[in-house]
Amino acid sequence: MRKGFFYRRLVRPILDLLRQGVTPKKMALSLALGGALGVFPALGCSTLLCAIVALVLRLNLPAIQIVNYFVYPVQIAMLVPFFRLGEKLFRAAPLPFSVPQIQGMFHANAWAAIRLLWTTTWHAIVAWGLIAPVFVGLAYLILTPILRRVLQREATQTVEGA
Repeated sequence: MRKGFFYRRLVRPILDLLRQGVTPKKMALSLALGGALGVFPALGCSTLLCAIVALVLRLNLPAIQIVNYFVYPVQIAMLVPFFRLGEKLFRAAPLPFSVPQIQGMFHANAWAAIRLLWTTTWHAIVAWGLIAPVFVGLAYLILTPILRRVLQREATQTVEGA
């Protein structure tokens, strides 16, 4: 049976890690943090942040990075909403750019884009910092029992198949 792209690149690696002994709690926390850090509103930082968090918290590095890579489109889509929320929190003037314009600025001259967007990015990071812990907590609470059931199902299929 042929499986789709997301199964092969996201689900199967997670199942493989569970089969190798990663606990459902550690996996759930890795996935939740990978999702939250993956949408960090500063382009180019999420991979390093995920690696640092995985090492410091002794989480599964492959799992956290898999999710980080899969949420990259969400990171791009969430840039402007985080910018706007940061502007509201700090009562700053709205940034007159769209996502394609911001991407174009980074492709043309990353350093100039960073200098121009510095304050807006810090405001967005504060906004993200208010939302991310709630997301991580909810994702962890949802994923932990799901991953426990998946692991139990895998164990039952292994015993029945043996």
